[in-house]
Amino acid sequence: MKFRPLHDRVVIRRIEGEDKTKGGIIIPDTVKEKPQEGEVVAVGPGARDESGKLQPLELKAGDRVLFGKWSGTEVKIDGQELLIMKESDVMGVIEDAGVAKKKAA
Repeated sequence: MKFRPLHDRVVIRRIEGEDKTKGGIIIPDTVKEKPQEGEVVAVGPGARDESGKLQPLELKAGDRVLFGKWSGTEVKIDGQELLIMKESDVMGVIEDAGVAKKKAA
């Protein structure tokens, strides 16, 4: 992908949810909600504070994140459907529990 977001914006690819409920009921596409989980594809360099210093972003490419249902702008780049949003629209990073246990040990 040849796209670089500016300032404090991030590019996110939605991670598709399950097609079935836990009970095995198949959910049709017409009633499926858009996933609110995604993977960061690219990040901008950061925002500038009042003094002009660059404040780097906390997110990095590869992070799995949660974001609001109506957050971001949907775009299509190189045939991929992506979201572009400000870092502040991201609610948090999903950390792998297995990796967290290894770090604690």
